[in-house]
Amino acid sequence: MGDFAGVLRRGERVPEGAVYLPAGRDTALWGRLPAKHDAPVLTVDPGATVVVDTLSHEGLLPDQGSDPGAFFGSHGVTADAVLAEASEFAESGSRTADDGPHVVTGPIAVRGAKPGDLLVIDFLDFTPRVPYGVISSRHGRGALPGEMPPGPDNVSVFTRIGKDTAGTWRGWLPGRDGGRPTTGFPLAPFMGIMGVATDTDERAHSVPPGPHGGNLDIKELVAGTRLYLPVQVPDALAYLGDPHFAQGDGEVALTALEASLRATVRFDVVPEREALRSFGELASPLGESTDYLIPTGLDADLDEAMRGCVRQAVAILAARYGMEPHLAYAYLSAATDFRISQVVDLVQGVHAMIRMSDFEAVPGE
Repeated sequence: MGDFAGVLRRGERVPEGAVYLPAGRDTALWGRLPAKHDAPVLTVDPGATVVVDTLSHEGLLPDQGSDPGAFFGSHGVTADAVLAEASEFAESGSRTADDGPHVVTGPIAVRGAKPGDLLVIDFLDFTPRVPYGVISSRHGRGALPGEMPPGPDNVSVFTRIGKDTAGTWRGWLPGRDGGRPTTGFPLAPFMGIMGVATDTDERAHSVPPGPHGGNLDIKELVAGTRLYLPVQVPDALAYLGDPHFAQGDGEVALTALEASLRATVRFDVVPEREALRSFGELASPLGESTDYLIPTGLDADLDEAMRGCVRQAVAILAARYGMEPHLAYAYLSAATDFRISQVVDLVQGVHAMIRMSDFEAVPGE
């Protein structure tokens, strides 16, 4: 996580010479994802590093008053600590009830990317832009619809960010409304939404993820990891949004700790032939960290999402390591964790953690 120094406003502390994309009404969409006919707001070559500001939707929505200044002010946030673009979006009237909640920065064209290739997004750094965030629970959504939240209204839990005695940044929650913080959990910032444009005339809703990526909500994709996305349209038309400060696998309450981030990312392209040789034919996005390959499965039915993830993992082990399917299946059962990414985004997600070092081990004599 980059150095956190209070409020990081649009255009502030951008490294000299950096390619920078702010989040604003002319550089971002609200509630929808880019489609094939959208014009890029930025065009870069493969290998380019871009500093991208992202904006959380929390504090902007109708059930929060559609007035970020008033919403955050009611929790003691001063006016100068509310990002200007939050108010700009809330006042714009550009989002309808049929749209998703998320603000998405982009699209970014990556020259030469074509369908069949993989777009690579390397996540180099995530820096918080504000010292607070929100965890929301809304009726009809989350893991316990109809049970939580317990009252008639939606619940938005304001969460302060601060250091513990060891100097670790944490989100702090009270045990009772209005009480002092009693629980602190470490921050691990990442992007909930990262994807490529869909090969459709209509813009996709921002909530359900799919082969294009989108609202994947995979908490492992922190700084130092990467994501491979099957390209659907020329130049990929990439985007980032739905910034998170922290999340547990499952994201059971509907949202995790959501707040605005500045992301530093690098874009690259894997040509189709090389992609097939390295990973087989990817049906869904693939994450990678220093230690793990992270295939995904996505479906409205969590059981089907699990099956899709297992099939994708078997195919990757066959392509990358030459394993026969029944042996790959056995390995996955013995050595790989399959995790629930989220159960709240209409299309549910499962991801696997394939330990790459297992394929570098040499049996003893």
